[in-house]
Amino acid sequence: MNSFDHKKALADIPHKPGVYQYFDAEGTLIYIGKAKDLRNRVGSYFNLDKSQINGKTRVLVSKIRKITFTIVDTEIDAWLLENSLIKKHQPRYNIMLKDDKTYPWIIIKKEAFPRIYWTRKYIKDGSTYFGPYASVGMMHTILDLIKETYTLRTCNLPLTPQNINEGKFKVCLEYQIGNCKGPCQNYQTEADYDHNIEEIKDILNGKIGNVIREVKQVIKTASEELNFELAHAYQKKLGVLEKYQSKSTVVNSAITNIDVVSIASDERYAFVNYLKVMNGSIIQTQTIEIKKRLDETDEELLTIAITEFRTKFKSTSKEIIVPFAIQLIDQNLKFTVPKLGEKKKLLELSEKNVLFFKREKLNQYEKLNPDLRTDRILSQMQHDLRLTQLPQHIECFDNSNFQGKYPVSAIVVFKDAKPSKKDYRHFNVKTVEGPNDFATMEEAVYRRYKRMLEEEQPLPQLIIIDGGKGQLSAALTSLKKLGIEKKVTVIGIAKRLEELYYPGDSLPLYLDKKSETLKIIQQLRDEAHRFGITFHRKKRDQGTLKTELELIPGIGKTTADKLLVKFKSVKKIKEATPKELEEVLNLKQVAALKAYFSGQ
Repeated sequence: MNSFDHKKALADIPHKPGVYQYFDAEGTLIYIGKAKDLRNRVGSYFNLDKSQINGKTRVLVSKIRKITFTIVDTEIDAWLLENSLIKKHQPRYNIMLKDDKTYPWIIIKKEAFPRIYWTRKYIKDGSTYFGPYASVGMMHTILDLIKETYTLRTCNLPLTPQNINEGKFKVCLEYQIGNCKGPCQNYQTEADYDHNIEEIKDILNGKIGNVIREVKQVIKTASEELNFELAHAYQKKLGVLEKYQSKSTVVNSAITNIDVVSIASDERYAFVNYLKVMNGSIIQTQTIEIKKRLDETDEELLTIAITEFRTKFKSTSKEIIVPFAIQLIDQNLKFTVPKLGEKKKLLELSEKNVLFFKREKLNQYEKLNPDLRTDRILSQMQHDLRLTQLPQHIECFDNSNFQGKYPVSAIVVFKDAKPSKKDYRHFNVKTVEGPNDFATMEEAVYRRYKRMLEEEQPLPQLIIIDGGKGQLSAALTSLKKLGIEKKVTVIGIAKRLEELYYPGDSLPLYLDKKSETLKIIQQLRDEAHRFGITFHRKKRDQGTLKTELELIPGIGKTTADKLLVKFKSVKKIKEATPKELEEVLNLKQVAALKAYFSGQ
Protein backbone atom coordinates (compact mmCIF):
# COMPACT_ATOMS: atom_id res chain seq x y z
CA MET A 1 0.00 0.00 0.00
CA ASN A 2 1.32 3.46 -0.90
CA SER A 3 1.85 5.50 2.28
CA PHE A 4 3.00 8.53 0.29
CA ASP A 5 0.88 11.66 0.91
CA HIS A 6 0.73 13.05 -2.62
CA LYS A 7 -1.69 15.84 -1.66
CA LYS A 8 0.81 17.28 0.76
CA ALA A 9 3.59 17.04 -1.83
CA LEU A 10 1.42 18.71 -4.50
CA ALA A 11 0.77 21.70 -2.23
CA ASP A 12 4.46 22.65 -2.51
CA ILE A 13 4.62 22.33 -6.31
CA PRO A 14 3.96 25.57 -8.27
CA HIS A 15 1.98 26.11 -11.47
CA LYS A 16 5.16 26.82 -13.47
CA PRO A 17 7.14 25.11 -16.23
CA GLY A 18 9.87 22.77 -15.09
CA VAL A 19 11.16 19.24 -14.58
CA TYR A 20 9.93 16.83 -11.88
CA GLN A 21 11.71 13.78 -10.44
CA TYR A 22 10.20 10.76 -8.65
CA PHE A 23 12.13 8.76 -6.03
CA ASP A 24 11.25 5.39 -4.45
CA ALA A 25 11.53 4.25 -0.81
CA GLU A 26 15.29 3.62 -1.19
CA GLY A 27 15.84 7.12 -2.51
CA THR A 28 16.49 5.88 -6.06
CA LEU A 29 15.51 8.19 -8.90
CA ILE A 30 12.92 6.20 -10.89
CA TYR A 31 11.38 8.76 -13.27
CA ILE A 32 12.03 12.21 -14.77
CA GLY A 33 9.41 14.24 -16.61
CA LYS A 34 8.82 17.75 -17.94
CA ALA A 35 5.74 19.96 -17.79
CA LYS A 36 4.57 23.44 -18.70
CA ASP A 37 2.55 23.31 -15.46
CA LEU A 38 4.32 21.22 -12.83
CA ARG A 39 1.45 20.89 -10.35
CA ASN A 40 -1.14 19.89 -12.95
CA ARG A 41 1.16 17.34 -14.57
CA VAL A 42 2.33 15.69 -11.34
CA GLY A 43 -1.22 15.70 -9.96
CA SER A 44 -2.49 13.91 -13.06
CA TYR A 45 -0.57 10.76 -12.08
CA PHE A 46 -2.52 10.45 -8.83
CA ASN A 47 -5.95 11.54 -10.11
CA LEU A 48 -6.29 9.15 -13.07
CA ASP A 49 -8.85 6.37 -12.90
CA LYS A 50 -7.17 2.95 -12.73
CA SER A 51 -8.79 1.92 -15.99
CA GLN A 52 -7.13 4.88 -17.74
CA ILE A 53 -3.52 3.94 -17.00
CA ASN A 54 -1.52 0.89 -17.95
CA GLY A 55 0.07 -1.54 -15.53
CA LYS A 56 3.56 -0.06 -15.66
CA THR A 57 2.31 3.45 -14.84
CA ARG A 58 0.30 2.03 -11.96
CA VAL A 59 3.43 0.34 -10.59
CA LEU A 60 5.43 3.58 -10.99
CA VAL A 61 2.86 5.59 -9.01
CA SER A 62 2.78 2.94 -6.27
CA LYS A 63 6.55 3.26 -5.81
CA ILE A 64 6.70 7.08 -5.47
CA ARG A 65 7.82 8.23 -2.01
CA LYS A 66 9.41 11.57 -2.82
CA ILE A 67 8.98 14.25 -5.50
CA THR A 68 11.50 16.97 -6.32
CA PHE A 69 11.25 19.60 -9.05
CA THR A 70 13.24 22.26 -10.85
CA ILE A 71 11.55 25.44 -12.11
CA VAL A 72 12.74 26.86 -15.44
CA ASP A 73 11.85 29.97 -17.43
CA THR A 74 10.25 28.38 -20.48
CA GLU A 75 8.87 25.08 -21.71
CA ILE A 76 11.82 24.77 -24.10
CA ASP A 77 14.20 24.98 -21.13
CA ALA A 78 12.23 22.18 -19.44
CA TRP A 79 12.49 20.17 -22.64
CA LEU A 80 16.30 20.49 -22.75
CA LEU A 81 16.80 19.91 -19.01
CA GLU A 82 14.67 16.77 -19.03
CA ASN A 83 16.72 15.32 -21.88
CA SER A 84 20.07 15.99 -20.19
CA LEU A 85 18.91 14.58 -16.84
CA ILE A 86 17.52 11.40 -18.41
CA LYS A 87 20.80 10.81 -20.25
CA LYS A 88 22.77 11.40 -17.04
CA HIS A 89 20.69 9.31 -14.60
CA GLN A 90 18.89 6.82 -16.91
CA PRO A 91 15.92 6.23 -14.54
CA ARG A 92 14.23 2.85 -14.68
CA TYR A 93 10.84 4.06 -15.90
CA ASN A 94 12.05 6.53 -18.54
CA ILE A 95 12.30 5.50 -22.16
CA MET A 96 15.58 4.11 -23.40
CA LEU A 97 17.16 5.69 -26.46
CA LYS A 98 18.87 2.78 -28.16
CA ASP A 99 21.79 4.53 -29.78
CA ASP A 100 25.13 3.88 -28.11
CA LYS A 101 27.27 4.43 -31.20
CA THR A 102 29.91 7.14 -31.51
CA TYR A 103 29.43 8.65 -34.95
CA PRO A 104 32.29 10.22 -36.90
CA TRP A 105 32.82 13.87 -37.78
CA ILE A 106 34.71 15.63 -40.56
CA ILE A 107 37.13 18.08 -39.02
CA ILE A 108 38.81 21.15 -40.54
CA LYS A 109 41.71 21.54 -38.14
CA LYS A 110 42.42 24.96 -36.67
CA GLU A 111 45.98 25.53 -37.95
CA ALA A 112 47.88 27.15 -40.75
CA PHE A 113 47.04 25.35 -44.01
CA PRO A 114 44.27 23.31 -42.30
CA ARG A 115 44.12 19.56 -42.72
CA ILE A 116 40.77 17.84 -43.34
CA TYR A 117 40.13 14.34 -42.01
CA TRP A 118 37.56 12.34 -40.06
CA THR A 119 37.49 11.69 -36.33
CA ARG A 120 35.21 10.22 -33.65
CA LYS A 121 36.42 12.66 -30.99
CA TYR A 122 34.78 16.07 -30.76
CA ILE A 123 37.28 18.37 -29.03
CA LYS A 124 36.59 22.05 -28.42
CA ASP A 125 39.93 23.30 -29.76
CA GLY A 126 38.62 25.91 -32.19
CA SER A 127 38.55 23.50 -35.13
CA THR A 128 35.47 23.33 -37.36
CA TYR A 129 33.46 20.09 -37.19
CA PHE A 130 30.84 18.82 -39.65
CA GLY A 131 28.54 15.98 -38.72
CA PRO A 132 28.19 13.66 -37.01
CA TYR A 133 27.59 11.30 -39.92
CA ALA A 134 25.21 8.42 -39.15
CA SER A 135 26.27 6.95 -42.52
CA VAL A 136 30.02 6.30 -42.50
CA GLY A 137 29.80 5.50 -46.21
CA MET A 138 28.38 8.95 -46.97
CA MET A 139 31.16 10.58 -44.94
CA HIS A 140 33.86 8.74 -46.90
CA THR A 141 32.11 9.66 -50.17
CA ILE A 142 32.37 13.34 -49.20
CA LEU A 143 36.03 12.98 -48.18
CA ASP A 144 36.79 11.23 -51.49
CA LEU A 145 35.10 14.10 -53.32
CA ILE A 146 37.25 16.63 -51.46
CA LYS A 147 40.44 14.65 -52.13
CA GLU A 148 39.62 14.25 -55.81
CA THR A 149 38.67 17.90 -56.27
CA TYR A 150 41.18 19.77 -54.09
CA THR A 151 44.91 19.40 -53.50
CA LEU A 152 45.30 19.63 -49.74
CA ARG A 153 48.17 18.64 -47.52
CA THR A 154 47.95 15.40 -45.51
CA CYS A 155 51.12 15.84 -43.41
CA ASN A 156 51.02 17.12 -39.82
CA LEU A 157 53.98 19.51 -40.15
CA PRO A 158 53.72 22.82 -38.21
CA LEU A 159 53.49 25.07 -41.29
CA THR A 160 53.96 28.42 -39.56
CA PRO A 161 55.22 31.32 -41.70
CA GLN A 162 58.50 31.30 -39.73
CA ASN A 163 59.14 27.58 -40.30
CA ILE A 164 58.34 27.86 -44.01
CA ASN A 165 60.51 30.96 -44.52
CA GLU A 166 63.41 29.31 -42.70
CA GLY A 167 63.19 26.39 -45.15
CA LYS A 168 62.72 23.73 -42.50
CA PHE A 169 60.71 21.45 -44.77
CA LYS A 170 61.08 19.69 -48.11
CA VAL A 171 58.24 18.68 -50.44
CA CYS A 172 57.32 15.00 -50.23
CA LEU A 173 56.00 12.35 -52.63
CA GLU A 174 52.46 13.80 -52.40
CA TYR A 175 53.78 16.93 -54.13
CA GLN A 176 55.64 14.90 -56.74
CA ILE A 177 52.48 12.96 -57.76
CA GLY A 178 50.29 16.08 -57.78
CA ASN A 179 48.24 15.52 -54.60
CA CYS A 180 49.67 18.60 -52.86
CA LYS A 181 50.80 22.02 -54.09
CA GLY A 182 53.72 22.24 -51.66
CA PRO A 183 52.76 24.94 -49.14
CA CYS A 184 55.66 23.70 -46.95
CA GLN A 185 58.07 25.36 -49.38
CA ASN A 186 55.90 28.35 -50.24
CA TYR A 187 54.88 26.83 -53.61
CA GLN A 188 51.25 27.56 -52.61
CA THR A 189 50.16 30.71 -50.80
CA GLU A 190 48.06 30.55 -47.67
CA ALA A 191 45.41 32.76 -49.34
CA ASP A 192 45.04 30.27 -52.23
CA TYR A 193 44.87 27.34 -49.79
CA ASP A 194 42.28 29.11 -47.62
CA HIS A 195 40.16 29.83 -50.71
CA ASN A 196 39.95 26.05 -51.27
CA ILE A 197 39.01 25.56 -47.62
CA GLU A 198 36.11 28.03 -47.97
CA GLU A 199 34.82 26.13 -51.00
CA ILE A 200 35.04 22.86 -49.06
CA LYS A 201 33.08 24.42 -46.18
CA ASP A 202 30.38 25.38 -48.69
CA ILE A 203 30.22 21.77 -49.92
CA LEU A 204 29.99 20.42 -46.36
CA ASN A 205 27.24 22.95 -45.60
CA GLY A 206 25.26 21.82 -48.64
CA LYS A 207 26.11 24.90 -50.74
CA ILE A 208 27.60 22.88 -53.58
CA GLY A 209 25.67 24.99 -56.10
CA ASN A 210 27.74 28.04 -55.10
CA VAL A 211 30.98 26.13 -55.68
CA ILE A 212 29.78 24.85 -59.08
CA ARG A 213 28.88 28.38 -60.20
CA GLU A 214 32.33 29.64 -59.18
CA VAL A 215 34.11 26.79 -60.97
CA LYS A 216 32.13 27.49 -64.15
CA GLN A 217 33.17 31.13 -63.98
CA VAL A 218 36.85 30.13 -63.68
CA ILE A 219 36.49 27.84 -66.73
CA LYS A 220 34.89 30.64 -68.75
CA THR A 221 37.54 33.20 -67.78
CA ALA A 222 40.41 30.75 -68.41
CA SER A 223 39.03 29.87 -71.84
CA GLU A 224 38.69 33.56 -72.80
CA GLU A 225 42.31 34.11 -71.75
CA LEU A 226 43.37 31.00 -73.72
CA ASN A 227 44.60 29.36 -70.51
CA PHE A 228 43.43 25.94 -71.64
CA GLU A 229 45.44 24.00 -69.07
CA LEU A 230 43.66 25.79 -66.21
CA ALA A 231 40.32 25.47 -67.99
CA HIS A 232 40.86 21.72 -68.43
CA ALA A 233 41.80 21.23 -64.75
CA TYR A 234 38.67 23.07 -63.61
CA GLN A 235 36.53 21.21 -66.15
CA LYS A 236 37.57 17.95 -64.45
CA LYS A 237 36.73 19.49 -61.06
CA LEU A 238 33.33 20.55 -62.40
CA GLY A 239 32.60 16.99 -63.55
CA VAL A 240 33.35 15.56 -60.11
CA LEU A 241 31.18 18.17 -58.35
CA GLU A 242 28.22 17.72 -60.69
CA LYS A 243 28.43 13.93 -60.37
CA TYR A 244 28.32 14.24 -56.57
CA GLN A 245 25.46 16.74 -56.75
CA SER A 246 23.41 14.37 -58.93
CA LYS A 247 23.76 11.64 -56.29
CA SER A 248 22.75 13.93 -53.43
CA THR A 249 19.14 14.26 -52.35
CA VAL A 250 18.38 17.78 -53.54
CA VAL A 251 15.29 19.74 -52.59
CA ASN A 252 14.20 23.32 -53.21
CA SER A 253 17.23 25.58 -52.70
CA ALA A 254 14.97 28.05 -50.90
CA ILE A 255 14.85 25.58 -47.98
CA THR A 256 18.05 26.72 -46.31
CA ASN A 257 18.16 25.36 -42.76
CA ILE A 258 15.44 23.10 -41.36
CA ASP A 259 15.07 19.85 -39.41
CA VAL A 260 12.59 17.13 -40.38
CA VAL A 261 11.41 14.40 -37.97
CA SER A 262 8.85 11.60 -38.19
CA ILE A 263 7.85 8.71 -35.94
CA ALA A 264 6.49 5.16 -36.25
CA SER A 265 5.61 3.20 -33.12
CA ASP A 266 3.92 0.12 -31.71
CA GLU A 267 3.23 -1.23 -28.21
CA ARG A 268 6.90 -1.69 -27.28
CA TYR A 269 9.07 0.42 -29.56
CA ALA A 270 9.13 3.76 -31.33
CA PHE A 271 11.39 4.70 -34.24
CA VAL A 272 12.20 8.31 -35.09
CA ASN A 273 13.85 9.53 -38.29
CA TYR A 274 15.74 12.81 -38.59
CA LEU A 275 16.72 14.72 -41.73
CA LYS A 276 18.86 17.85 -41.66
CA VAL A 277 18.36 20.07 -44.72
CA MET A 278 20.88 22.81 -45.55
CA ASN A 279 20.75 24.98 -48.65
CA GLY A 280 18.51 22.68 -50.60
CA SER A 281 20.32 19.41 -49.75
CA ILE A 282 19.84 16.72 -47.15
CA ILE A 283 23.23 16.66 -45.49
CA GLN A 284 22.51 14.39 -42.51
CA THR A 285 20.04 11.67 -41.65
CA GLN A 286 19.61 9.14 -38.88
CA THR A 287 16.94 6.87 -37.41
CA ILE A 288 16.94 5.90 -33.75
CA GLU A 289 15.02 3.29 -31.80
CA ILE A 290 13.26 4.08 -28.51
CA LYS A 291 12.22 1.33 -26.12
CA LYS A 292 9.08 2.37 -24.29
CA ARG A 293 8.85 2.19 -20.51
CA LEU A 294 5.37 3.52 -19.79
CA ASP A 295 2.46 4.34 -22.05
CA GLU A 296 4.24 7.30 -23.65
CA THR A 297 2.46 9.14 -26.47
CA ASP A 298 4.05 9.71 -29.86
CA GLU A 299 4.20 13.42 -29.05
CA GLU A 300 6.21 12.80 -25.88
CA LEU A 301 8.59 10.45 -27.68
CA LEU A 302 9.02 12.82 -30.60
CA THR A 303 9.94 15.79 -28.41
CA ILE A 304 12.57 13.72 -26.58
CA ALA A 305 14.03 12.50 -29.88
CA ILE A 306 14.10 16.03 -31.32
CA THR A 307 16.17 17.20 -28.36
CA GLU A 308 18.55 14.28 -28.84
CA PHE A 309 19.00 14.94 -32.56
CA ARG A 310 19.43 18.70 -32.27
CA THR A 311 22.04 18.27 -29.54
CA LYS A 312 23.94 15.56 -31.41
CA PHE A 313 23.94 17.30 -34.79
CA LYS A 314 24.49 20.80 -33.31
CA SER A 315 21.39 22.01 -35.13
CA THR A 316 20.65 25.75 -35.16
CA SER A 317 17.60 25.59 -37.42
CA LYS A 318 14.62 27.71 -36.39
CA GLU A 319 12.07 25.46 -38.08
CA ILE A 320 11.24 21.80 -37.51
CA ILE A 321 8.93 19.87 -39.83
CA VAL A 322 6.83 17.40 -37.83
CA PRO A 323 4.01 14.93 -38.70
CA PHE A 324 1.55 16.36 -36.15
CA ALA A 325 1.14 19.42 -33.96
CA ILE A 326 3.43 19.61 -30.91
CA GLN A 327 2.26 21.58 -27.87
CA LEU A 328 5.57 23.33 -27.32
CA ILE A 329 5.78 27.12 -27.34
CA ASP A 330 9.02 28.94 -28.11
CA GLN A 331 9.53 32.26 -29.91
CA ASN A 332 12.77 31.06 -31.50
CA LEU A 333 11.47 27.73 -32.77
CA LYS A 334 8.71 27.01 -35.26
CA PHE A 335 7.01 23.61 -35.67
CA THR A 336 5.46 23.08 -39.10
CA VAL A 337 2.99 20.36 -40.12
CA PRO A 338 3.09 20.71 -43.94
CA LYS A 339 0.04 19.96 -46.08
CA LEU A 340 1.66 20.16 -49.53
CA GLY A 341 4.72 21.38 -51.44
CA GLU A 342 8.42 20.70 -50.91
CA LYS A 343 8.17 20.50 -47.13
CA LYS A 344 5.43 17.87 -47.41
CA LYS A 345 7.68 15.83 -49.73
CA LEU A 346 10.49 16.04 -47.17
CA LEU A 347 8.18 14.78 -44.42
CA GLU A 348 7.02 11.92 -46.66
CA LEU A 349 10.67 11.01 -47.35
CA SER A 350 11.37 10.94 -43.61
CA GLU A 351 8.28 8.80 -43.00
CA LYS A 352 9.32 6.38 -45.74
CA ASN A 353 12.72 6.01 -44.05
CA VAL A 354 11.31 5.48 -40.56
CA LEU A 355 8.78 2.88 -41.72
CA PHE A 356 11.49 0.95 -43.57
CA PHE A 357 13.74 1.06 -40.49
CA LYS A 358 10.88 -0.08 -38.25
CA ARG A 359 10.00 -2.99 -40.54
CA GLU A 360 13.63 -4.16 -40.73
CA LYS A 361 14.17 -3.92 -36.97
CA LEU A 362 10.96 -5.73 -36.06
CA ASN A 363 11.74 -8.46 -38.59
CA GLN A 364 15.12 -8.95 -36.90
CA TYR A 365 13.56 -9.15 -33.45
CA GLU A 366 10.83 -11.53 -34.60
CA LYS A 367 13.36 -13.89 -36.19
CA LEU A 368 15.21 -14.07 -32.88
CA ASN A 369 12.00 -14.36 -30.86
CA PRO A 370 8.94 -15.62 -32.81
CA ASP A 371 6.68 -14.89 -29.81
CA LEU A 372 7.18 -11.17 -30.50
CA ARG A 373 5.49 -11.57 -33.88
CA THR A 374 2.58 -13.41 -32.31
CA ASP A 375 2.14 -10.73 -29.64
CA ARG A 376 2.34 -7.97 -32.23
CA ILE A 377 -0.25 -9.58 -34.53
CA LEU A 378 -2.65 -10.30 -31.67
CA SER A 379 -2.29 -6.74 -30.36
CA GLN A 380 -2.93 -5.40 -33.85
CA MET A 381 -6.03 -7.60 -34.23
CA GLN A 382 -7.31 -6.46 -30.84
CA HIS A 383 -6.91 -2.83 -31.93
CA ASP A 384 -8.31 -3.26 -35.47
CA LEU A 385 -11.33 -5.31 -34.41
CA ARG A 386 -12.07 -3.22 -31.29
CA LEU A 387 -11.77 -6.23 -28.98
CA THR A 388 -11.59 -6.03 -25.19
CA GLN A 389 -9.00 -8.81 -24.96
CA LEU A 390 -6.28 -10.42 -27.08
CA PRO A 391 -7.78 -12.93 -29.57
CA GLN A 392 -5.50 -15.80 -28.56
CA HIS A 393 -8.23 -18.34 -29.35
CA ILE A 394 -10.25 -17.77 -32.55
CA GLU A 395 -12.86 -20.09 -34.10
CA CYS A 396 -14.33 -19.81 -37.59
CA PHE A 397 -17.51 -21.52 -38.93
CA ASP A 398 -18.34 -22.42 -42.53
CA ASN A 399 -21.31 -24.29 -44.10
CA SER A 400 -21.34 -26.48 -47.22
CA ASN A 401 -24.12 -28.25 -49.16
CA PHE A 402 -24.72 -29.63 -52.65
CA GLN A 403 -28.00 -28.54 -54.24
CA GLY A 404 -29.56 -28.54 -50.79
CA LYS A 405 -28.32 -32.06 -50.00
CA TYR A 406 -25.59 -33.33 -47.66
CA PRO A 407 -25.35 -30.13 -45.52
CA VAL A 408 -22.32 -30.02 -43.22
CA SER A 409 -20.65 -27.42 -41.02
CA ALA A 410 -16.96 -27.08 -40.30
CA ILE A 411 -15.09 -25.23 -37.57
CA VAL A 412 -11.39 -24.37 -37.60
CA VAL A 413 -9.44 -23.12 -34.61
CA PHE A 414 -6.48 -20.71 -34.48
CA LYS A 415 -4.46 -20.35 -31.29
CA ASP A 416 -1.88 -17.56 -31.04
CA ALA A 417 -2.59 -16.65 -34.70
CA LYS A 418 -1.68 -20.16 -35.94
CA PRO A 419 -3.87 -23.13 -36.97
CA SER A 420 -4.57 -25.68 -34.22
CA LYS A 421 -5.60 -28.59 -36.45
CA LYS A 422 -6.20 -31.02 -33.62
CA ASP A 423 -9.10 -28.79 -32.56
CA TYR A 424 -10.82 -28.71 -35.98
CA ARG A 425 -14.32 -30.22 -36.00
CA HIS A 426 -17.03 -31.33 -38.48
CA PHE A 427 -20.77 -31.29 -37.86
CA ASN A 428 -23.33 -33.46 -39.62
CA VAL A 429 -26.47 -31.34 -39.63
CA LYS A 430 -29.24 -33.12 -37.68
CA THR A 431 -32.18 -30.75 -37.24
CA VAL A 432 -32.34 -28.94 -40.58
CA GLU A 433 -34.30 -30.19 -43.58
CA GLY A 434 -33.49 -28.80 -47.03
CA PRO A 435 -31.18 -25.92 -48.03
CA ASN A 436 -31.34 -23.54 -45.04
CA ASP A 437 -27.92 -21.98 -44.49
CA PHE A 438 -29.03 -19.80 -41.56
CA ALA A 439 -30.58 -22.70 -39.64
CA THR A 440 -27.52 -24.83 -40.34
CA MET A 441 -25.27 -22.13 -38.89
CA GLU A 442 -27.52 -21.76 -35.86
CA GLU A 443 -27.38 -25.50 -35.16
CA ALA A 444 -23.59 -25.76 -35.57
CA VAL A 445 -22.86 -22.81 -33.28
CA TYR A 446 -25.30 -24.05 -30.64
CA ARG A 447 -23.93 -27.59 -30.61
CA ARG A 448 -20.32 -26.40 -30.51
CA TYR A 449 -20.61 -24.10 -27.51
CA LYS A 450 -23.19 -26.18 -25.63
CA ARG A 451 -20.64 -28.97 -25.57
CA MET A 452 -17.79 -26.61 -24.59
CA LEU A 453 -19.87 -25.29 -21.68
CA GLU A 454 -20.79 -28.83 -20.57
CA GLU A 455 -17.14 -29.90 -20.67
CA GLU A 456 -16.07 -26.61 -19.02
CA GLN A 457 -13.68 -25.80 -21.84
CA PRO A 458 -12.46 -22.17 -22.18
CA LEU A 459 -14.45 -20.18 -24.73
CA PRO A 460 -12.71 -18.42 -27.62
CA GLN A 461 -12.17 -14.66 -27.49
CA LEU A 462 -13.33 -14.27 -31.11
CA ILE A 463 -15.82 -16.19 -33.29
CA ILE A 464 -15.83 -15.56 -37.04
CA ILE A 465 -18.83 -16.49 -39.16
CA ASP A 466 -18.22 -17.02 -42.87
CA GLY A 467 -21.17 -15.05 -44.22
CA GLY A 468 -23.02 -11.77 -43.99
CA LYS A 469 -25.70 -10.39 -41.68
CA GLY A 470 -28.03 -13.42 -41.97
CA GLN A 471 -25.48 -16.02 -40.89
CA LEU A 472 -24.17 -13.67 -38.18
CA SER A 473 -27.69 -13.19 -36.79
CA ALA A 474 -28.24 -16.96 -36.78
CA ALA A 475 -25.00 -17.51 -34.83
CA LEU A 476 -25.93 -14.79 -32.35
CA THR A 477 -29.29 -16.47 -31.73
CA SER A 478 -27.50 -19.60 -30.54
CA LEU A 479 -25.07 -17.65 -28.37
CA LYS A 480 -28.05 -15.90 -26.70
CA LYS A 481 -29.76 -19.25 -26.07
CA LEU A 482 -26.60 -20.36 -24.28
CA GLY A 483 -26.27 -17.03 -22.44
CA ILE A 484 -22.74 -16.35 -23.65
CA GLU A 485 -23.36 -13.57 -26.18
CA LYS A 486 -21.54 -11.06 -23.92
CA LYS A 487 -18.65 -13.36 -23.12
CA VAL A 488 -17.33 -13.64 -26.68
CA THR A 489 -17.06 -11.34 -29.69
CA VAL A 490 -18.67 -12.62 -32.88
CA ILE A 491 -18.23 -11.07 -36.34
CA GLY A 492 -19.26 -12.06 -39.86
CA ILE A 493 -17.13 -11.72 -42.99
CA ALA A 494 -18.92 -11.28 -46.31
CA LYS A 495 -17.05 -12.74 -49.27
CA ARG A 496 -17.52 -10.13 -52.00
CA LEU A 497 -15.80 -7.05 -50.57
CA GLU A 498 -14.40 -8.57 -47.38
CA GLU A 499 -16.81 -6.57 -45.21
CA LEU A 500 -16.76 -7.32 -41.49
CA TYR A 501 -20.15 -7.17 -39.74
CA TYR A 502 -20.79 -6.75 -36.02
CA PRO A 503 -24.08 -7.68 -34.31
CA GLY A 504 -26.45 -4.70 -34.21
CA ASP A 505 -24.33 -2.59 -36.56
CA SER A 506 -25.76 -2.11 -40.05
CA LEU A 507 -22.55 -0.55 -41.40
CA PRO A 508 -19.65 -2.93 -42.11
CA LEU A 509 -16.04 -2.42 -41.07
CA TYR A 510 -13.48 -2.33 -43.87
CA LEU A 511 -9.87 -3.15 -43.07
CA ASP A 512 -6.84 -2.17 -45.15
CA LYS A 513 -6.40 -4.88 -47.80
CA LYS A 514 -2.74 -5.23 -46.76
CA SER A 515 -3.37 -5.40 -43.02
CA GLU A 516 -2.21 -8.47 -41.13
CA THR A 517 -5.52 -8.59 -39.28
CA LEU A 518 -7.46 -9.07 -42.53
CA LYS A 519 -4.92 -11.64 -43.72
CA ILE A 520 -5.42 -13.72 -40.57
CA ILE A 521 -9.22 -13.53 -40.94
CA GLN A 522 -8.97 -14.52 -44.62
CA GLN A 523 -6.69 -17.41 -43.68
CA LEU A 524 -9.24 -18.59 -41.11
CA ARG A 525 -12.11 -18.28 -43.58
CA ASP A 526 -10.22 -20.09 -46.36
CA GLU A 527 -9.08 -22.84 -43.99
CA ALA A 528 -12.66 -23.35 -42.75
CA HIS A 529 -13.88 -23.51 -46.34
CA ARG A 530 -11.18 -26.02 -47.33
CA PHE A 531 -11.80 -28.20 -44.29
CA GLY A 532 -15.57 -28.07 -44.76
CA ILE A 533 -15.43 -28.81 -48.50
CA THR A 534 -13.16 -31.84 -47.94
CA PHE A 535 -15.64 -33.37 -45.51
CA HIS A 536 -18.62 -32.38 -47.65
CA ARG A 537 -17.19 -34.04 -50.78
CA LYS A 538 -16.52 -37.24 -48.89
CA LYS A 539 -20.07 -37.29 -47.56
CA ARG A 540 -21.52 -36.34 -50.95
CA ASP A 541 -19.53 -39.09 -52.71
CA GLN A 542 -20.71 -41.65 -50.18
CA GLY A 543 -24.27 -40.46 -50.69
CA THR A 544 -23.95 -40.76 -54.47
CA LEU A 545 -22.52 -44.27 -54.18
CA LYS A 546 -25.28 -45.42 -51.83
CA THR A 547 -27.89 -44.01 -54.23
CA GLU A 548 -26.34 -46.02 -57.06
CA LEU A 549 -26.24 -49.26 -55.04
CA GLU A 550 -29.84 -48.76 -53.97
CA LEU A 551 -30.86 -48.93 -57.66
CA ILE A 552 -29.98 -52.66 -57.63
CA PRO A 553 -33.08 -54.85 -57.03
CA GLY A 554 -33.09 -56.32 -53.53
CA ILE A 555 -30.47 -53.89 -52.08
CA GLY A 556 -31.71 -51.15 -49.79
CA LYS A 557 -30.09 -48.36 -47.77
CA THR A 558 -28.90 -50.58 -44.91
CA THR A 559 -27.35 -53.15 -47.24
CA ALA A 560 -25.66 -50.43 -49.32
CA ASP A 561 -24.12 -49.03 -46.11
CA LYS A 562 -22.79 -52.48 -45.19
CA LEU A 563 -21.22 -52.93 -48.63
CA LEU A 564 -19.47 -49.57 -48.48
CA VAL A 565 -18.17 -50.22 -44.96
CA LYS A 566 -16.64 -53.52 -46.04
CA PHE A 567 -15.38 -52.72 -49.56
CA LYS A 568 -14.86 -48.90 -49.23
CA SER A 569 -15.71 -48.15 -52.90
CA VAL A 570 -17.99 -49.20 -55.78
CA LYS A 571 -14.93 -50.21 -57.81
CA LYS A 572 -13.95 -52.80 -55.21
CA ILE A 573 -17.54 -54.02 -54.98
CA LYS A 574 -17.53 -54.61 -58.78
CA GLU A 575 -14.24 -56.54 -58.54
CA ALA A 576 -15.30 -58.64 -55.52
CA THR A 577 -15.83 -62.40 -56.01
CA PRO A 578 -19.26 -63.96 -55.29
CA LYS A 579 -17.76 -65.65 -52.25
CA GLU A 580 -16.58 -62.27 -50.86
CA LEU A 581 -19.96 -60.71 -51.56
CA GLU A 582 -21.74 -63.53 -49.77
CA GLU A 583 -20.23 -62.26 -46.51
CA VAL A 584 -22.68 -59.32 -46.78
CA LEU A 585 -25.34 -60.44 -49.32
CA ASN A 586 -27.52 -63.47 -49.86
CA LEU A 587 -27.29 -65.49 -53.09
CA LYS A 588 -30.21 -63.67 -54.72
CA GLN A 589 -28.67 -60.25 -53.95
CA VAL A 590 -25.25 -61.39 -55.26
CA ALA A 591 -26.83 -62.50 -58.55
CA ALA A 592 -28.74 -59.20 -58.88
CA LEU A 593 -25.59 -57.15 -58.18
CA LYS A 594 -23.49 -59.06 -60.71
CA ALA A 595 -26.25 -58.76 -63.32
CA TYR A 596 -26.52 -54.99 -62.68
CA PHE A 597 -22.82 -54.30 -63.18
CA SER A 598 -22.61 -56.69 -66.17
CA GLY A 599 -25.42 -54.74 -67.81
CA GLN A 600 -23.46 -51.45 -67.30
